[in-house]
Amino acid sequence: MKTISVCSLSGGQGKTTTSLLLAKNLSAAGHTVCMLDADPQHSLTLFSGIELAADEPSLLEFLKGQGEALDHVLPVEGDERLFIIASDDSLDSAHEYLVQTGMGATVLKRRLSALSDHFDYCIIDSPPQRSQLVLTVFGAADYLLIPAESTIKGFASAVRTLDLFQQQKELGATEAEILGLIPFRDRWFGRNQSKESSLSISAMHDEVGADKVLPSILESEKYKRSIAHGEALPDKLNYPFEVLLERLK
Repeated sequence: MKTISVCSLSGGQGKTTTSLLLAKNLSAAGHTVCMLDADPQHSLTLFSGIELAADEPSLLEFLKGQGEALDHVLPVEGDERLFIIASDDSLDSAHEYLVQTGMGATVLKRRLSALSDHFDYCIIDSPPQRSQLVLTVFGAADYLLIPAESTIKGFASAVRTLDLFQQQKELGATEAEILGLIPFRDRWFGRNQSKESSLSISAMHDEVGADKVLPSILESEKYKRSIAHGEALPDKLNYPFEVLLERLK
């Protein structure tokens, strides 16, 4: 099982959109995919059409090793190859638990090892802040994918995410490789790209190298509709994810 952590240290950078659409594309390509909602806002859970009942297992119980690992995995309706370890408000207490373990950066990786024979990919939607939860998401990853809004704020968020990742890499707390940086909400007016989008994407190229910057996700209402209704994206809008799948081969 290959684990891809979708990370950004700021909200609104497209993490959940990227996580869900990547998972759907992998599933459409014939892979079995387990998504993992590690964001306390649990948007990925909601976008997957799931609302956990009080007695249903969540990511918090999975992190604590309560019960069998597969008991925490829920099917996503309408896609026989797509599953999720869902979250709810209880995930807010995960930081305290991970601190108490003394080995928080490795907890998620150890828990996911029990699922490695059951899925081809695990896609993790990470929390948008520096915390023990994001450190354990880094620690679990084989690959790191960083969405960044095509703005100055988005570029700054990508830089902070990369800096934290490099710190963890130097400490030996993660063995992940950078899969790529994917610009989000790239704004165009007809055939003209907005100045802010152009400048911020150019800065991303300078920061990580052109080969690590993926095709951008365009600013489009069709993305929102596709997530809300579970629809496939038109080919032109889906192109960044086609490139991602090629990289994963």
